[in-house]
Amino acid sequence: MAKRVYTFGDGQADGASHLREILGGKGANLAEMANLGLPVPPGFTITTEVCTFFYENGKRYPHELEAEVETSLAYVGKLTGRAFGDAENPLLLSVRSGARASMPGMMDTVLNLGLNDVTVEALAKGAADERFAYDSYRRFIQMYSNVVLGIPHHYFEDILEYYKESRGLILDTELDAADWRKMIVSFKAKVDEETGNSFPQDPKEQLWGAIGAVFGSWMNPRAITYRRLHSIPSSWGTAVNVQAMVFGNMGETSATGVAFTRNPATGVKELFGEFLLNAQGEDVVAGLRTPQSITESARIAACSTKPSLEITLPAVFQEFVRATELLEKHYRDMQDIEFTVERGKLWLLQTRAGKRTSKAALRIAVDMTREGLISQDEAIVRIDPSALEQLLHPTIDPDAVRKVVATGLPASPGAASGAIVFDSDEAEQLKNAGHKVILVRIETSPEDIHGMHAAEGILTTRGGMTSHAAVVARGMGKPCVSGAGAILVDYAGGSMTAAGVVFRKGDIVTIDGTSGQVIQGRVTMLQPEFSGEFATLMAWADAARRMGVRANAETPQDARTARRFGAEGIGLCRTEHMFFEGHRIVAVREMILADDERGRRAALAKLLPIQRADFLEIFEIMAGLPVTIRLLDPPLHEFLPQTEAEIAEVADSMGIAAEKLRRRAADLREINPMLGFRGSRLAVAFPEIAEMQARAIFEAAVEVKRATGAIVQLEIMAPLIIAKAEFDFVRARIDSTARAVASETGENIPYSVGTMIETPRASLRAGEIAVTAEFFSIGTNDMTQTCLALSRDDAGSFLGGYVAKGIFPADPFVTLDQEGVGEFIEIASRRGRQTRPDIKIGICGEHGGDPQSIAFCEKLCLSYVSCSPFRVPIARLAAAQAALRERAKS
Repeated sequence: MAKRVYTFGDGQADGASHLREILGGKGANLAEMANLGLPVPPGFTITTEVCTFFYENGKRYPHELEAEVETSLAYVGKLTGRAFGDAENPLLLSVRSGARASMPGMMDTVLNLGLNDVTVEALAKGAADERFAYDSYRRFIQMYSNVVLGIPHHYFEDILEYYKESRGLILDTELDAADWRKMIVSFKAKVDEETGNSFPQDPKEQLWGAIGAVFGSWMNPRAITYRRLHSIPSSWGTAVNVQAMVFGNMGETSATGVAFTRNPATGVKELFGEFLLNAQGEDVVAGLRTPQSITESARIAACSTKPSLEITLPAVFQEFVRATELLEKHYRDMQDIEFTVERGKLWLLQTRAGKRTSKAALRIAVDMTREGLISQDEAIVRIDPSALEQLLHPTIDPDAVRKVVATGLPASPGAASGAIVFDSDEAEQLKNAGHKVILVRIETSPEDIHGMHAAEGILTTRGGMTSHAAVVARGMGKPCVSGAGAILVDYAGGSMTAAGVVFRKGDIVTIDGTSGQVIQGRVTMLQPEFSGEFATLMAWADAARRMGVRANAETPQDARTARRFGAEGIGLCRTEHMFFEGHRIVAVREMILADDERGRRAALAKLLPIQRADFLEIFEIMAGLPVTIRLLDPPLHEFLPQTEAEIAEVADSMGIAAEKLRRRAADLREINPMLGFRGSRLAVAFPEIAEMQARAIFEAAVEVKRATGAIVQLEIMAPLIIAKAEFDFVRARIDSTARAVASETGENIPYSVGTMIETPRASLRAGEIAVTAEFFSIGTNDMTQTCLALSRDDAGSFLGGYVAKGIFPADPFVTLDQEGVGEFIEIASRRGRQTRPDIKIGICGEHGGDPQSIAFCEKLCLSYVSCSPFRVPIARLAAAQAALRERAKS
């Protein structure tokens, strides 16, 4: 920690973008803007390393920090011509967080720091505006008391609202200096009442209190939740940015606002944002006042009667446009810019890469590539693969009847239906119970992050296009309608009223985040089309990636979806999933419960044409592509009759007494069926099962070849093996059946036989298994279970705690455990290739659609990943990104 504090201002800075890890995103960008000569209020950044020290040393600071802060304060004072704590010409400060990854609204901020009963008089005199000075002081008391002293924000809002109501006033801007003086007295009394101490008057005490609060907010619940949702390591810490205050609440030539250099919802190249005259930054995102449009074209489109920044402050607008163009070109990405205008002077407070929807991200990446700002490879890497799921969300059928009860702002596109819920905790509970909900709030705050994540969509009655709800929803890919002011929400009564209709908690509504409409009941939805920028970027990704991407599919619908989403074959066709429907399950139960081979073959004869028909349609859909079919692999208990009615049905079908069947079922029950009689053990004990399935596969392939001329690349897989001898036994049955079908039909169908590696022993013996196995498919679901001694059906009750406490970096059933399970995969791959250098190796567990797991597979040079059909686009993009990163290393 050679340097703990970095200064910036007056066209120069100690730091720059390359120091993002220690300056955080905000600090690095402030330094960069200063170096570019842009109007940035001077200040200094306390590094993320100090945050790490803070938490590792009982929330204490390095001894040298105080002296460095004092030196930096003097530097800022010199640039501004003011002195911190001075009674005549005070320097006032803003204190903000700044992690290296943007976490909007998750951590704490304090504005107007340095005001007290003395300096407020100096501020009033210097600005020749008492109202402004006392408004700033009451804001500081309110914010500092909440952030540093822990007094709930609403205590002060209640005092203010009660006072305005008693005076017959509506807006804060209607209060004069005398009103604010009274508010300050009341606010300070509330602080004394809640804490037993007076509001701190010493500016240095205020500053260190704010610095400690910002560092402390790194570990507040909402920040922890946000990091968990966005995979941000807690070890990164946050920086603290201290800047000279500039004031947007100094009258009608002052303003504050937020703008994006491109539309964050659509990606269109247009300045997009909002501002408020005579306001401070928190007013814009708080949603307490209706913001105005930045550009005149946006004002017209919004049918607003309030003038735009372009008309109100034209010189400032032109300077701001030039600054936004410079920043986008410099950073080569869409920027989210916060600004303040102080009596006609523009100040830039922050720039960062703007949060955007997936649709917007795709368009921006493709457009910037075509504009020459970035390369195709950069465009590929910029898109978060998981965010592509936004594009899978339905939209409302344009022909559907809509009973619109309110219209707000189209804050985040897409549509969703669900039961109304007014509380974030309840939204999370209902989500966990399997319900779809719409979170309805007057306005959201960072404390609602968990409820927003749980909800299908978010509806607020306050807030603009850059409000908390809008920004967070877009980042999550959730539909959001904000600022629906015609809706009245009654939290206490658990209801909302719109267009004269009272909606209770649990009533169904639909929100359309593209139009801003709130609709009564459910509405017919349409699935999105994958064309335009999506198709362009995915084509670039497909050209860049090395690994193949297949789908896990066992129904014709799955197969069609897989092909539509760009799958290059089926990596896992689970045949047991084909047997659970209607009359099929009865025949399967007959087969399992038969006393002898004759009885089993009789039942299998009923299943053969059904199984053949299943494969026939899948082979037609996947013509020319590989299809990996896994032979039967369920624990038998999954098929056994459970109820008396089911026992009676099977007994009648088999022509035996129900009591005999009941005893037979009891004999087959296992203590731990997931580690019992399943996988290839079924084929070893009952080879007629494997023979029937192999016959169905080959006969279907022959029929498709004769009907269409198409030849599917057949890959038949023996599941859950632990030894070469076991695999060889199953393979012999497959090969003999293939010869029999070829002899009967005169058609030779090419095929390969491989196995699923999903036990530690199979990994260790992979070298000898590869002598006869032509491919490996790593079953990462069961490999995780057997390697970690965890049941994915039961571990949910405690795994969350393991992740929260840092024992696991992530749920190992979602993101591959690379240190443990990953090593067994590496062993299987290496030893298999030593025996058979050209062996095809893929993974087919749920990890096949997880970007981090895909990156690990790329490191091992696996042949392909296979995932659920709807995650195929994610896997295609993640595989391309992984390939590009690996190439960059070499």
